[in-house]
Amino acid sequence: MKVAILGAGNAGCAVAADLSIRGYDVTLIKTTDSMHNDNFQYLLENNGEIKLVENNEAKTTRINVVTRDLSELSKADIVIVYIQTNYHEELIKRMVEYIKDNQIIVFNPGYFSTAYMLKHCKSDNITIVEAQSSFIDCRIIEPGVIKVGFRNVRNPIGIYPIKDTSKAKEKLDRLGFPFEYLSSVVEAALHNPNLIVHTVGAVMSIPRIEKTKGDYVMYHEVFTPSVWNILEKLDSEKMDVLEKLGFERLSYVEACKYRNTLDDTRDAKEVFFWYAAMPTRAKGPVSVDSRYITEDVPQGLVMLEAIAKQLNIETPICTALIEMASAALGRDMRKEGRTPERLGEENIKKILNDTLK
Repeated sequence: MKVAILGAGNAGCAVAADLSIRGYDVTLIKTTDSMHNDNFQYLLENNGEIKLVENNEAKTTRINVVTRDLSELSKADIVIVYIQTNYHEELIKRMVEYIKDNQIIVFNPGYFSTAYMLKHCKSDNITIVEAQSSFIDCRIIEPGVIKVGFRNVRNPIGIYPIKDTSKAKEKLDRLGFPFEYLSSVVEAALHNPNLIVHTVGAVMSIPRIEKTKGDYVMYHEVFTPSVWNILEKLDSEKMDVLEKLGFERLSYVEACKYRNTLDDTRDAKEVFFWYAAMPTRAKGPVSVDSRYITEDVPQGLVMLEAIAKQLNIETPICTALIEMASAALGRDMRKEGRTPERLGEENIKKILNDTLK
C-alpha cells in the first residue's frame, strides 16, 4: 500500500518515518519552503534516510520518495495532509488535479477541511478523513533525526461520506495507528484539542512568552486554577455547539483522556495534568506570533464562533479570546478565519446531512 505524506514538518516526517519502518512505500512531499528546509535538504541528500528516536531507542529507516513534486500524490492509496490548517484550502486547490478515484485523503488535524474538499474537489469517489490531533507528538531535533515525545493510544477520526467507513477502515487500520471511528467529521473538527488548549494557553501566556523570550513550556506553567476556569468556560461553549448539532456533550478533558490513556478508571482532569507535566513537552510557544494563536484562533475559534452564531448560541469567552489575540498581534483574526461563508454553507449542510442519516 502506497502512502503519501503532504507536509515535511515535525509530524509529517515522524509519520513518514514510522510508516517506512513498518514497511510501507512512503512518499514525503514538501509543499512549501516556509519551514524545516535544512531537514528536508538532508533527506534529499541522504536518499531519504531518517532516524526516529523514541524511549531512548533509535531506529533508522529510508523514506522511499522525498520530493517537492505534488503530482506524486496521484500514486498513493492514502494521502495524509500534515500542514498547518491555515494553508489547507490553498493546498487543496493545488492537490485536486492529482487526486484519483478511490483515494483516502486524511487531514491531520482537520478543523472542518472536509468542506474545503467539497468546495474544490468534484470527485464523488474519494473518502475524506479528519483526525482530532496528530498521531505522534514529536520534534525534529537535528536534520534527519526526529524525537518522539508521545503517541496517542487512541486516534479518533471522522469519515466522509459515512457510507465509506467500512471500506476505509480496512485500509486505515493496516497503518498501525489505533484508530477509533466517530459518527462524523464534525466531531473530529470540534474536538481538535488545540481549539481549547492552545488558544487559552497561548493567549494567557503572552506575558511569559515575551518575558522569557521564548524559553518557556506552556503546558508546564500556564494552567493555573484561574486559567483552568477560563478553559472550562470555553469548553462549555464548544459543548453547547456540539449538543445543538446533535452530538454528545463531551468535555475537553474526557476527549483528552480517551486519546491519552487506556485506563478508563483514571480521572480525566488528572490525565490532562499528567500529560501536560511530561518532561518530553517541547518548549513553546516561543513567540506570540506562533501557530498556537495564528492557526488555532482563526481556524478554530473563529469557526466555533461563526457556527455558534448560526445556531443562536452565545460564546463570550470564545469571542473575547479572538479579540485579545487580534489586539495582541495587530491583525483581524476573523478575516483570516474559517466561517460558513468561506467553507461554503452548502458544503456544511451536506456534511451534517450525511452525519444525521
